[in-house]
Amino acid sequence: MASTVNVLVATAEREVYRGEAEMVVAPGVAGELGILPKHAPLLCALKPGELRLKRGDEEDHVFVSGGFMEVQPDMITVLADTAERASDIDEAQAIEAERRARELVEKRQGDEELALAEAELALAVARLEWLKKRKKH
Repeated sequence: MASTVNVLVATAEREVYRGEAEMVVAPGVAGELGILPKHAPLLCALKPGELRLKRGDEEDHVFVSGGFMEVQPDMITVLADTAERASDIDEAQAIEAERRARELVEKRQGDEELALAEAELALAVARLEWLKKRKKH
């Protein structure tokens, strides 16, 4: 039997995943991170993207909008701003969120508003692209 590590993926509102994994692949701000059991302690920021939890032939996929990951040799904790499985996302609502974000970028008023609007658009685009990729599989 392969070695596993305990994993918790949570937001401020709910627990999204609690279980064991043989490997966790997370979207770190400096690049993708592959974490195995007994990994050295680590704390890193996450960017929007796919969190993959591998267990044998099974793999769970969760979209995180950012957050932090704490790694200990026997526990990985992901505290995400938001975390969703593909089955939780309504594609029509995701498309509408992207459209609204594009409008915000076009109507921006000042540098700060533009930066916030662009960040919201980048998140909406990443979420929708991830959803479309997951629906193909």
